[in-house]
Amino acid sequence: MDNRVQIRQVEQLDEEVLHGLSSLLMDVVNDDASIGFLPPLDRKMAEDYWAEVLQPGIRLWIAVVNGQVCGTIQLHLAQKPNALHRAEVAKLMVHPSQRRMGIAKGLLRIVEDCAHDEARSLLVLDTRQGDPSNLLYHSNGYIEAGRIPEFAKSADGSYHGTVIYYKKL
Repeated sequence: MDNRVQIRQVEQLDEEVLHGLSSLLMDVVNDDASIGFLPPLDRKMAEDYWAEVLQPGIRLWIAVVNGQVCGTIQLHLAQKPNALHRAEVAKLMVHPSQRRMGIAKGLLRIVEDCAHDEARSLLVLDTRQGDPSNLLYHSNGYIEAGRIPEFAKSADGSYHGTVIYYKKL
């Protein structure tokens, strides 16, 4: 078995990638990740989400280990005339069993390289306040710009804040 992580850009969703991304999304949401969905997340909802992702201005990558999708990230290139210098990092996910192995850092590096190639000099993102992802972003040069309280709802009905980050490339 090849345990190396392979990161590749997805330009068209085939059934295998759709299944892998949907399984990943369900697993991370059901593990309490705050990425826009509430548990329990079913396969149809996950597949419907991924079927709509590849739009103009959105770049998508997957990380694969042993033939299984174990991570993903998106780069949303701003389309407005006054924002062509920036992009948003979105939906960074790594399967719970594959965390702390450098996959998220590798995905971030790919996104930053793509942003640079697309002449984007500013990246922005947000993440749930208190999550381990905050350490990831800090350690990779992202600067906290602010916090918004009660930004998103959790599965238990409580609300949590979000932290907004940016990075100049």
